[in-house]
Amino acid sequence: MTPIRLRDFIEDTDGRLYAVSNYDNTERVGCVLRYVPDENGERTAPDGRRYHKMDFEEAFEYIRTHKPEYLDTVHRVPPGDVARVYKPDREIIHIAARDERVMQLLPILGVPIENIGCTGSLLCGLENSGSDVDMVVYGQDWFVAQQNLKKAVEAGEVKPLSEEMWQKVYNKRVPQIDYETFIRHEKRKWNRGEIEGTYFDLLYTRSYDMIGNDVSKKGEVLGRATIEATVTDASLSFDSPAIYKVDHEEIARVLSFTHTYSGQALAGETIEAAGVVEDHGSEKWLIVGTTREAKGEYIISKTLLDR
Repeated sequence: MTPIRLRDFIEDTDGRLYAVSNYDNTERVGCVLRYVPDENGERTAPDGRRYHKMDFEEAFEYIRTHKPEYLDTVHRVPPGDVARVYKPDREIIHIAARDERVMQLLPILGVPIENIGCTGSLLCGLENSGSDVDMVVYGQDWFVAQQNLKKAVEAGEVKPLSEEMWQKVYNKRVPQIDYETFIRHEKRKWNRGEIEGTYFDLLYTRSYDMIGNDVSKKGEVLGRATIEATVTDASLSFDSPAIYKVDHEEIARVLSFTHTYSGQALAGETIEAAGVVEDHGSEKWLIVGTTREAKGEYIISKTLLDR
């Protein structure tokens, strides 16, 4: 059995479906509830079962009421309660066979089929006509896919996001930076596009040989800070959480638990980051995204903005 990892989905013994949000899932699977069985639900699985899709706050309220033993900063499901694991890379052929958009994206992204997948509603068979496409690429092949997507957009093979779609993304995220700053950072990430009128994401997940050194555990909170620092390593900046190793007199790493600030800066760039300082033994980390909307927390590349 391969480990349960970020962007897999699990089904518990009561048929609820969760998006896996952690890499360290040995003792309990760190995840967030997404779909619950509901005979009046708006989503229908291939076997005819109906589900209701949960938003973030609704999911936590549901777990608080129905499975309080799972409640933590995320939802923690014991391995004994896991009935099935859905893996994006294992299901990709089946998903592409039924979804033309995914079939079109595979040759465009151009990575080995064993290192690419599709997560979200398509992975669970619960997509509808308005569902986005969440492509996943594993390990170093993600950066190959990123460059291939950039080339495809520049060649006109894939549409970039429209202004209307960018506004929608910005309004959904409610970031602590203005729209122009948001767009300048986003447009150089090359991890989004439109295909057949729908939005798709290019999501990073570590390959199995990269899993280790879990950074999702919470440290002792020391207070809030805004720092300026040079990024020394951004190789995991598209991971979840995004990790930036920095050169700073106090902070060793900046972590972002919100997707808004993944891929926000490159190695060698100067960033300004605001968040919560945590003590992790020999290191102090600055955490961005300590709440759902990350109010007062952000990462910007001063190098990019000064160009």
